[in-house]
Amino acid sequence: MISHANLSSAEKDMQEERFPGLAELLPKVATDDGTVIVTSVNEAWAAPGSLLDLFRESFKNGEGIAHLLNHTLIVAVDPGAMSHCEAAHPHCYLLEVTSANVSSANGFFTESYLELVWAKLSLQQRVLQLGYNYLFTDVDVMWLRNPFRHISLYADMAVSTDRFNGDAEALTNPPNTGFYYVKSTNRTVEMLRRWRVARSRFPPTHDQAVFNEIKAELAAGELHIKFMFLDTALFDGFCQFHGKMDTVCTMHANCCIGLENKVHDLRNMAADWKNYTSQVTPLEKGSHESRWSFPAKCEASMGHR
Repeated sequence: MISHANLSSAEKDMQEERFPGLAELLPKVATDDGTVIVTSVNEAWAAPGSLLDLFRESFKNGEGIAHLLNHTLIVAVDPGAMSHCEAAHPHCYLLEVTSANVSSANGFFTESYLELVWAKLSLQQRVLQLGYNYLFTDVDVMWLRNPFRHISLYADMAVSTDRFNGDAEALTNPPNTGFYYVKSTNRTVEMLRRWRVARSRFPPTHDQAVFNEIKAELAAGELHIKFMFLDTALFDGFCQFHGKMDTVCTMHANCCIGLENKVHDLRNMAADWKNYTSQVTPLEKGSHESRWSFPAKCEASMGHR
């Protein structure tokens, strides 16, 4: 766990002022080993029938993971999202991003979207400073089985990838920061700080692109961060779609443009999963060749990309 000795009282006061109430909320959310699952939503994603409903239902319909919802902190980035969250979930936190309109279904790379992802990273740094590990998950990730069983205790950071190259330690894997775990240490707090500061070194872009640029620095420098990249056979997504249901832990609606397309294809997959879990006995599951519906709307949304 992290030592707070190197945080000045002024820094502590500034952090507490920026994230009021967070230090009091985290002990109520964390697992016994001090880990918090974190996701973030705006009003469009949190609206009834949208991504937040699908996200929460996936825990309830997953294999033995319903209890993990009790350890999930939903970060609302506008008052509308906070209202929707509080109507459905016990652990909500309002992180107001006032410099841009973040309430609507913002497109990738819009100013509003970028403000949202960088504000989210600041909060995650604070979670680490307070001594908690976190698993950040985008709200368009469907949870099916317990992912913690496949996250190495050896890693400082375990991160999903759009296309896994077969080697979990190879920095050539393209990271997807829509699903990643960070262990709380002084080194990882500094990693998050450097990640945020590195934003100024590149043209306006999102946290994932900057992380991809600096991951080798973080691994090779004095921080010596140990990265593990997660196999898409277990942490599946639409970019490198496997289609099999027997071992997958999560399904991410990545490589997809448009909120309606994500909701449509994830809703089909939620129906596939319910059908799979209701018809297949535990003994059959290991060999059963059930497959997901192909995410056709998301595929079409990418055009020729």
